[in-house]
Amino acid sequence: MINLTHFNSTRYHWRVYNSLCLIFLFLAFGCRKGINSPPPHQYISGKPNIVLLLGDDIGYEIPGYTGGQSYSTPNIDLLASSGMQFSLGHAAPTCSPSRFMLLTGKYNFRNYTQWGHMDLSQKTIANMLNDIGYSTCIVGKWQLDGGDAAIHQFGFDSYCVWNPFPIKPGSRYKDPHLYENGAYLPDDSIKGKYGEDMIGDYAYNFMKQNVKNSFFLEYSFDLCHQPFCPTPDDPAFATWNANQPSSPSDTMYFKSMVEYMDKKVGQFMQEIKGLGIAENTIIFYLGDNGTDAEIYSYYNNALMEGGKGKSIEAGTHVPFIVYWQGKVTAGTISNNLLDLTDFMPTIADIAGTTVPASYGTMDGTSFYPEIMGQTGDPRSWVYCYYNPFVPGKPRVTKIWAQDENYKLYSTGDFFNYTSDLLEKKPLASDKLTDSQVQIKNMLDSVLTRLQ
Repeated sequence: MINLTHFNSTRYHWRVYNSLCLIFLFLAFGCRKGINSPPPHQYISGKPNIVLLLGDDIGYEIPGYTGGQSYSTPNIDLLASSGMQFSLGHAAPTCSPSRFMLLTGKYNFRNYTQWGHMDLSQKTIANMLNDIGYSTCIVGKWQLDGGDAAIHQFGFDSYCVWNPFPIKPGSRYKDPHLYENGAYLPDDSIKGKYGEDMIGDYAYNFMKQNVKNSFFLEYSFDLCHQPFCPTPDDPAFATWNANQPSSPSDTMYFKSMVEYMDKKVGQFMQEIKGLGIAENTIIFYLGDNGTDAEIYSYYNNALMEGGKGKSIEAGTHVPFIVYWQGKVTAGTISNNLLDLTDFMPTIADIAGTTVPASYGTMDGTSFYPEIMGQTGDPRSWVYCYYNPFVPGKPRVTKIWAQDENYKLYSTGDFFNYTSDLLEKKPLASDKLTDSQVQIKNMLDSVLTRLQ
């Protein structure tokens, strides 16, 4: 053992001592891990935290701020009035295709081959941010298969998720079948608890642990997907058995589910402020596709059927909000087009990096300049390649491009979807105005280039 009293305070001897310390640390830790092990991850501070709040099956007609009238959503509405609203945000008609687009920045024809399974060769927003030092976490709905290995492969350091594998995912709400650290939580730790509360607690603890690091959090709500069932705010919750056929899905609970999600958004915002990180945290709120087709909601004084699974506006038009305290101008409304592929390049700009060329072709356009009050390079169209590849169901492919008013399918069907929301009346080619011909030709060039 080295006796430090034998060393004097000369610079030479301190260099010797420091060298001996480094050798000791190498022997104690480096050899144990192996000479070929990668260096430990070096987290950073100073760059903005980035949060995605992703509502499940939340169409544009649901929040109050868009014109929704069936549900009380004061916290989402406050987020919208305190930040920037995008009125023309689009997703795919169902969740798995949408989540591929969101995480990879690519349209589905480039990398989507199977419902609920992402190939391990894909790179995500979390990979990009993790590689530049962000601490990363996902909570809630996973639905990309592969469990612990895949979650880490796709760039997430920590997680508390539902549906890590497609087989028998179990309850997502009461007595939630949640998965952490490569294993499902034991039954005695979830009994009587509610999934959204548990993933919310995990998200808060992650942020608290990384309050001095830059972090990326995907907060993927399970709400408001089927089964429709009581929340802790409903009297029926106490006796509800989430795992018995005697407790069927009932649309009467959808309103409570929407309002509980809104409650969790409000709680999350209070936690951000309580941690003192609001000014360094940019928050996105969005839906992953249209509302379930069993749900009817009042929107702008009209009764509207949910459009999930359909390529019409009700299936793909979702709420988009960006909030960043002191950075994004409150009450701003943008009528520019966006789709889910735009998040990868936008988040790269926020983090001060670029999407690596090794990730392959990127389809998105960054809207970071716009949220910072600049003109940027707004889209003139959005595109969707939709074939959900659901096991046991026919494979029906729909491909389309659209601008703010018109939609052209690869079949040639052309609609003014703002006046024909259900797309029942395709426009006849021989009756188009000159302006409509120009728009159709532009959209056709998009389809030709991307097919």
